[in-house]
Amino acid sequence: MALLLLLLILLLIGGGIWAWPLLAAALGLSSVTDKAGALRHIGQLMRTYDISPAEVETAHRAALGAGNLPGKRSRGEIARTLFTYLGAIFIVAGVGTYLGSFWDAMGSIMRVLVTLGTGYVLLMVLLAALHRDRYPGLILPLTLASAVITTCGWYVFLDELLPQSDDWRGATLFVCGVMAIQQCVLLAKYGRTVLAFTTLLYLYGFMQVGLDKLGIDIAYIAIVLGASLFLIATALEKTAHRILAEPALLIGLCWLNSGLFDRIAVATASHWAALLVGVSVMLAAYGLSGRYPRLTALGYFVGSVMAYAGLFDLVEGTPVELVYLAVTAAALYGCVALESRALLLTTVIAMLGFIGYFSAEHFADSLGWPVTLMLMGCAFLGVGALALRVKRRI
Repeated sequence: MALLLLLLILLLIGGGIWAWPLLAAALGLSSVTDKAGALRHIGQLMRTYDISPAEVETAHRAALGAGNLPGKRSRGEIARTLFTYLGAIFIVAGVGTYLGSFWDAMGSIMRVLVTLGTGYVLLMVLLAALHRDRYPGLILPLTLASAVITTCGWYVFLDELLPQSDDWRGATLFVCGVMAIQQCVLLAKYGRTVLAFTTLLYLYGFMQVGLDKLGIDIAYIAIVLGASLFLIATALEKTAHRILAEPALLIGLCWLNSGLFDRIAVATASHWAALLVGVSVMLAAYGLSGRYPRLTALGYFVGSVMAYAGLFDLVEGTPVELVYLAVTAAALYGCVALESRALLLTTVIAMLGFIGYFSAEHFADSLGWPVTLMLMGCAFLGVGALALRVKRRI
């Protein structure tokens, strides 16, 4: 009975993908099934609405001249999309309900067939869609669904094959290796961006687990893999997959700097690690300025927060506390030069916070210090206005 239900599910997945477009086409073009039928339909419309061949030719040329401008979707396209979404929802719901209800009652072979088999059925549907290139909207969900389900299927296969083994690193290494090879082959054949994404995901999963299994420290792994991902992201900028460059740069920088922070903190102290890694992040943000404004703003914000926090921990309670105020004043000039609002926000907060701290520590209950601060503020405002006038005259 269970095997019969599995075959029914597989038939729904495999056959339904082809049945829905045919049904949708039938709703949109009930009597047109080939070229001859299409010509007869066109002739009937011409006779009904008294359209001359010259008018048809004019309309055809106008359509060619309009290029690929989006037009109103036909009833067939709308129905096909609707049936596709409904079918996918019901299939996923059915498979999920079946697995949840009968998982404990299944045998090992049945569990593998239901998970790994479903994943490879989806892969065959994906290959058909890629080969025919007629359903571009299905490529992304099919790729992700087949990758996720196939990955789960391989884990189920290994768990059923080696039930007593607790070597999760070996299992992950095998699964990521198999999936990486599979996605690399698909990427080489079809060159889709989503396939580039899944290829990188499985490759880096394989390398992460493999290096960890060799006993290499996690911080060194983060530095090596983060730096390599950063280089790959810069190379992706010159390819058709450039949309992956920005998230890859973000992940690579976070990965790299997390490893650097750990190593510097172990070798020295956490405040030195925060200061140096914060400066490193800001330098990376400066290098990305002009190309990725969102990454630049995020890098300036996170890097400056880390740098200011680390610097304050270094100078707090020492004779050189005022160095912090000098650094923030110099950074304020950098904010203006770089035209960075994110850096300006953190710099102003750091400067005001330090002034509040310094006042509470050294000038508590003193009237002269607040007055001095206000006079200094007025002086700076006057200097700024004078500098602006001089710049305009120059």
